[in-house]
Amino acid sequence: TIEITILPDGGVRVVDNGRGIPVGIVPSENKPALEVVLTVLHAGGKFGGGGYAVSGGLHGVGVSVVNALSSKVAVEVKTDGHRWTQDYKMGVPTAPLAQHEATEETGTSVTFWADADFFETTDYSFETLSRRFQEMAF
Repeated sequence: TIEITILPDGGVRVVDNGRGIPVGIVPSENKPALEVVLTVLHAGGKFGGGGYAVSGGLHGVGVSVVNALSSKVAVEVKTDGHRWTQDYKMGVPTAPLAQHEATEETGTSVTFWADADFFETTDYSFETLSRRFQEMAF
């Protein structure tokens, strides 16, 4: 299930109940997979031997481009038995990936605030987005 919410402050939150973006270290980058997915173009792919494919959107640049063009991004992942968080400003982590309380739940929540310096408008049309997401779902 995917839930998309347009927030009163102009942010957009996308939440799913999948297994969660991986948080383990990617040896070639020496960073958590979550950080690699959010900061490296074309990072979608398989991390390690577990065969976890991370979809990065069109040509593997989806969430990393959203991150780069947003004044702020807040990510929460529930995976590997814990809740994890990391925030970004203009595509750069503001702190290391943080491990929080234990949880049996899984999923990912990404909240972003598009940077008005890059877009003519950061006001979202519910009708337009709803129609587009329905088209993408099928």
